Order: sequence, then C-alpha cells, then structure tokens
Amino acid sequence: MYVRFFLILQNKTDYNRYYKKHVDMSLNIAKNEKKRVVIVGGGFGGLTLANKLKKSGFQVVLFDKNNYHQFPPLIYQVASAGIEPSSISFPFRKNFQRRKNFFFRMAEVRAVFPERKMIQTSIGKAEYDYLVFAAGTTSNFFGNKHIEAEAMPMKTVSEAMGLRNAILANLERALTCATKLEQQELLNVVIVGGGATGVEIAGVLSEMKRFVLPNDYPDLPTSLMHIYLVEAGPRLLSAMSEESSRHAEQFLREMGVNILLNKMVVDYRDHKVMLGDGSEIATRTFIWVSGVKGVTIGNIPKEVMGRGNRIKVDAYNRVEGYDNIFAIGDQCIQFADEDYPNGHPQLAQVAIQQGKLLAKNLVRISKGKEPKAFSYVNLGAMATVGRNRAVAEFSKIKMHGWFAWVVWLVVHLRSILGVRNKLVVFLNWVWNYFTYDQSLRMVVYSRKAKEIRERERIEANTHWAEDILKEESEDTAASIMALKNEALEELDRLK
Repeated sequence: MYVRFFLILQNKTDYNRYYKKHVDMSLNIAKNEKKRVVIVGGGFGGLTLANKLKKSGFQVVLFDKNNYHQFPPLIYQVASAGIEPSSISFPFRKNFQRRKNFFFRMAEVRAVFPERKMIQTSIGKAEYDYLVFAAGTTSNFFGNKHIEAEAMPMKTVSEAMGLRNAILANLERALTCATKLEQQELLNVVIVGGGATGVEIAGVLSEMKRFVLPNDYPDLPTSLMHIYLVEAGPRLLSAMSEESSRHAEQFLREMGVNILLNKMVVDYRDHKVMLGDGSEIATRTFIWVSGVKGVTIGNIPKEVMGRGNRIKVDAYNRVEGYDNIFAIGDQCIQFADEDYPNGHPQLAQVAIQQGKLLAKNLVRISKGKEPKAFSYVNLGAMATVGRNRAVAEFSKIKMHGWFAWVVWLVVHLRSILGVRNKLVVFLNWVWNYFTYDQSLRMVVYSRKAKEIRERERIEANTHWAEDILKEESEDTAASIMALKNEALEELDRLK
C-alpha cells in the first residue's frame, strides 16, 4: 500500500515537472519541437501575419485584449448609430477554426524580457522564438491628463458605443433640461482633430442633424444643434493633398459644420472647450480624435522608441538591436524605405503589406536565408464626408464627390471580414440611403457581471512579472510599476 502510494506520488511529481517544462502554465499551451511565433495584437497587420503563417511550420500564438478583430475605418458609423458593432467585428476564434498549431489568448501584453525570450501578459508569462508587436495605436492626448479624463475618444468599437450612448442621451436630455444654457451645451458637438476620422464623424453627425432630428425630435429645433470641427493645423486631411483637403472642407461647410482651423484645444472645464486663443465653446459632447500614439509595452529600451511612441525598426521590420523581435503596422516606424524617409503613414495597407512580407521573411529566417526588405506600395487614401461626398487619391488620380464616394463604399465593403458582415453592412447602407433612417438609435448601457469585475481587478493587480523584476534594475521595475498604476487608474475610471 505504501509502495503504491509512493509510486502515485512520484508519478504526479514527474508529471508536474514535465508540465511545467513543456507547457506555459497560465496559458495552457503545450510546447513542441516547432518554433513559436508570438503575435501581439490582432489588427490588420497581426491578423494578416497570423493568416499568412498557416502551414508555415511555426507554432503561432496570438494575443489581443479583445476576442475579436475590429474594422477601424467604420467605427464612426457605430458612434453615429449607423451600423451595429457586430457588423464591423469578427471573432478571432471563428477566423481560426480548425487551424492546427495556432492558439489565441485574450490578454494584454505588458512587458517583454528579450534576454529571457519571454513576455509578461495579464494572464501569465509566455516564451517565444520570434516576437511580433502589432498592437497598433491608442488615442494620443499629448500629455493632457485632464482632457484625457474628460474627452470622448473614438478609437475602438467599445469607445464608439459609449459615444453613441452619450450623443443620444444628450439629445433626450435636451428636451427636458432646466435651462437654455444646459440645452445648448447638450446640443453642441465639438470634434477635435481634422484627420479622416474627424472629417467622417463631423459629416455623419451633420446628416443626423438634418435627417434624424426633425423626425425623432420634432419639438427640438434643429437650428439649436451646432457641430464644430477644430483642427490645430492650417487644413483638414493633412495626410492627403491640398486639393482633397479643400474639397473636404467645402463639403463640410455646405453641410453646416463649423470648421475652426489653426485652433488648438488646451483644456476642457465646466462643460467648455477652451482654445489657445482664449475663446471657448460650450458643449457636453467633447469628441477627441486629434491623434494617436503606439501602444506602450513595458521594458522596451527608450533608444528604440521613435515619435508617437512608435518602435523603431529596420528594413525588415526587426526592432533595432534585436534579431528575433519585430514590429509592424502603426506600432512601428521605419526609416529605411527611401520613398518614406520620415516613416510610413499609419494606414491599414501599410500594416497589411508588412504582415504579408514578414510572414515570408520569418520562414526565410528559420531556414537560414536572408530576409527581403520592405517597400510600401501606396494604394491610395480616401475619406468620406457624407452621403454622395468623398475624396480619394490613387497615385496621380484624384477624385471627389459621388464617384469617390462609390469607390469608398466598394473598397471598405470588400475589406470587412465575414460574408455575413459584408451583407449586413451593405443592406444597412442601402436602407439608410433610400430611407434616410436606421433603427439603431437605442441608449443601451452594458453592465459587467460581478465575476468579470472581480477578475479584472485581480488581473490588474497581478501578473506584472514581480519575480523577474527582483533581478532587474530599479529603472525597469519602476517603469513597469508605473504601467501597473496606470492600469489600475484606468480600471477605476471605467467603473
């Protein structure tokens, strides 16, 4: 009996040792003879890379804080109640069904320890042979913490849903508020940032004012609603040509949007947007789309960080100073492409093309071959301003108006993942075009279950590589603990 008990105990001990050696404990991913590629972020670049590594001979692990891919070019239509959030989102697990040697884990990557070939995530540690950062960007408030706390960003689907609720709830409140001042604050919309997102949300809100308000709120004069688009630079759509910029501005002004150029927003106090010249705009709908910065990953050396918190990479998208760490898409900045000496534009096509090439290069590197340098093929840029209005540029071809709008529709419809999503978005567009209406204008607030709230609190307090930090420098430990404090503050703010 005692011998049997000893053998069972010994077998269990051997199994635990084997499990710890061959399986990432928290992630429950078995290690095998295949080299592991860890991808951080499932945006355009990360998703393309993961898809192209199919049958590559690698074990691929994808991390993302959401369990779905989102389509950023149409997020503004979610914010304006034009389409459902699910129509521009696609679950990762659906995309990778029946895929061998592929694993997805919903987690946030917090830090990297290159000398250990290991990353720290919100659910535990993971080892890698090749690491690819493709986490994209987040809203850039340029260090203004007060604006960050007060403004409504529109970078993700969840933020767009929050903005939609705020806009609709403010309209409802405008009917019953106590004073004219409060009513004006509720009906004024201020959009900060004259890039493509700012132009598009300004245009769609102008159409909402024109077509929705008279029918849904007949006792609320539409003349009371004012839409302001504030841009710190001299023109809109600075990434496009002056001709396209001029047409976009003309379209918006014809639609009744108040455009303020060369105006910098410096603060937001007492329901007032404060500009650098001392002027103020009263509003309770303060939308911030003024810029982006790369998602922060702890323990990346400061010398490899470029402007906008983007990671510096070489011609092969390798992070400077490392042979097995790469970065693609909006999270990186590359100066090796002679056509773009100041870095590539932060566009979906850049991320997609880098993801495709990196998949080939990883295979080449694993076989001892030289990788190929990245060269961006510019497929053009476009922005829609509203119904029958858009601007588009393709090489030397520039167009605006109805035809540019049709091209914009076709390009974006083709890019959405999933046949169902394409069909739903297309039917929504057709319905909205002919009826000037959509039935998505509900104010719906989600409430997280207690189990989820408690889990988020636990994860925010744990898995910060405390064991590794004991052996690291004080500066490294301090920088990662600063990220922990920011995560806790963000969790408290979102409660």
